[in-house]
Formats: sequence, C-alpha cells, structure tokens
Amino acid sequence: MAKTKVTSGLTITLDGFGAGLNQGFDKPFGDNFDSDLLDRWMFEEPEKHKHKKEIDAILDAGAFIMGNNMFGPQDRRGKPEWKGWWGDNPPYHAPVFVLSHTAREPIEMKGGTTFYFVTDGIESALSKAKEAAGHGNVKIMGGANTINQYLAAGSIDELWLHIVPVTVGAGTRLFEGLPDLKLEPTEISGTSVVTHIRYNILK
Repeated sequence: MAKTKVTSGLTITLDGFGAGLNQGFDKPFGDNFDSDLLDRWMFEEPEKHKHKKEIDAILDAGAFIMGNNMFGPQDRRGKPEWKGWWGDNPPYHAPVFVLSHTAREPIEMKGGTTFYFVTDGIESALSKAKEAAGHGNVKIMGGANTINQYLAAGSIDELWLHIVPVTVGAGTRLFEGLPDLKLEPTEISGTSVVTHIRYNILK
C-alpha cells in the first residue's frame, strides 16, 4: 500500500514571512500586511488562469492540520459560536485537525468539513490525520509556526512555496529556528506577482 504523503504549502514574502505582527479578527494577517498582500496571485487578472494547478493543490488532501491561530483569532477561537473564518461551508470538505491548548467538541460543517481539536501535540494530530485521510495525503495548512514544528520533526515530505515579491521585515517567519534542512526543487513556475517552487524534503 502506498505511503501517505505529508505535504505543506504556504504563501510567503520574499523575506520569509507568512503573517505579520498583531494578528486579530480585523487584521487576520497582521497590521503590517495589506489584506491582499499574500493572496493577490490567486485572483488578480490576467495571471490567475496560470495558477490553477497551484490553487487546486492547496486543497488536494484527504485530511488537513492547522494551528489554532489559523482557525481563529485568540479572543474568539474558544467561543462556542466561533466556527472558523470560512462560513458554513469551509473549502476543505474533509477532516481538519486543529492544534489547540483547549479541548473542544468537534464542529461538523456543511460540505463534509469537520474540525477536530487536538490538545496532545503535533504527532497525535498527524496520526489522527493519516488515519482519517485513508488513501489520500495529509496537508499541513499553517501558519508558519505550525509548519515549522512539522519541519523540525521531519514529518513533511513535500513543501510548495508561493513567494510574493515584497518584504515586510517582521512577523511569523517560515524556517525560523529550524535545524538544517535539505530541499530538492522539483518544479518552478510563476508570474510577475508570485514565484511557485515545489520542493521534496530530503531525509
């Protein structure tokens, strides 16, 4: 039986940041990030038709893992009425395991998405996600701190970065504090608004 592949993807600035300072409900990516700084490559004409493969890959998995901060801002994510940023029908359509410090009952949404809250660490979340994914892959969604933890643990097989040509100088940074990694680029593409690089992580 084929081994479950653990993948991750993140849009980052040229200096490596996936989010800025002081993230909150009104500014999900922080106060030094414009609202469309990271995602304009997905929507801006006329380039968007060139990115279909990269956009489809974001949600190509049988189960997902995300950090608590990605699920919701600190002052809202623990409230019963908070069910994520994505409305009644989130785009995942699969189990999503949220790394959390606080236990919470699963939240079943429309379209097949169920959020499960894992309080006993990244390895437990990965084990649960692999079981839930069946024959599919597991995708580590983010943010950067969550991806860094899985990179440090040697758990990610493939990393797909979408690099936007701006610098911000501060925030939450991919690869921050990690041991040496060896990555093999397997695919490179892009436009004037983004560079896509897919890497295999050598182990």
